[in-house]
Amino acid sequence: MKVDVLLGLQWGDEGKGKVVDVLTPEYDVIARFQGGPNAGHTLEFDGTKHVLHIIPSGIFHKEKLNVIGNGVLIEPLIFHGEVERLAQRNVDATANLYISKKSHLILPTHRMLDAAHELAKGAAKIGSTLKGIGPAYTDKVSRSGIRVGDILEFDFREKYQMLKFQHLQLARSLRFNVEEFTIEGMTLEQYEEKWLESLETLRKFKLINSEYFINKCLKEGKKILAEGAQGSMLD
Repeated sequence: MKVDVLLGLQWGDEGKGKVVDVLTPEYDVIARFQGGPNAGHTLEFDGTKHVLHIIPSGIFHKEKLNVIGNGVLIEPLIFHGEVERLAQRNVDATANLYISKKSHLILPTHRMLDAAHELAKGAAKIGSTLKGIGPAYTDKVSRSGIRVGDILEFDFREKYQMLKFQHLQLARSLRFNVEEFTIEGMTLEQYEEKWLESLETLRKFKLINSEYFINKCLKEGKKILAEGAQGSMLD
């Protein structure tokens, strides 16, 4: 059994996606284990570029299994767009991509909080990509976030509304103008509607307990490549 880990040692943009694609034939499973949708792994086939933000870079190898692990944050609407673009290249991601039930979701209000925190910091802002990654990891660590597996539960909407309310309260405490906030040209409510619809794409995938799955693969003697997202110095 074998696990190799591919990490960037600088600030990102080091060609990790390309390296994973080259190495994939040597492995049975490609597993993303951390990071969110700000990562952009660019692959080029036949002169056409394809950028992956959340899905592992081994997805173009149909005979290989790809896993999104529980340390990854998933923004469902961004994920939906990624799946759609793969379909346009005749790649059915549902065929060889498994997703951890314990991966946390980035809510629209996480993206709002990201903007609120950046504005509150003024000149000390860190230059966030405003994808909601920091606030989503905060909720993950504080055990108040929503996980992929929650979308299968009967009380998902209740959990969602409760966390959304908390986020709105926090944003207003930072004197952030919630009513005027937009995401990609849409109001929070408009974006939320599309975000909720995109959950149907997530439900089409095989949702697994990734830690058990990976250990099972190891016991079966399979080789695993763990794909890192951000560069180490950035982390």
